[in-house]
Amino acid sequence: MARHNMVAQTSDGRILLAKKLGGLFTIILGCLLTAVGVTFEYSGTTFVGVLLLVLGAVLLVLKIMRRNQERPF
Repeated sequence: MARHNMVAQTSDGRILLAKKLGGLFTIILGCLLTAVGVTFEYSGTTFVGVLLLVLGAVLLVLKIMRRNQERPF
């Protein structure tokens, strides 16, 4: 039985990991700020939370798009 291992390592692996974790952290922080803003009716906090949610989602989408462009099919 043949065994295939897929290695997902690039020369800038630590930077990509930091970007991915940064995107996830931004989304989590955005969720928390949005929840606090909506609960206590703080429009400024809600706006910042939604902005962070969008920023985190964009960072992750760009990361996924870049990863998919690097792979030749």
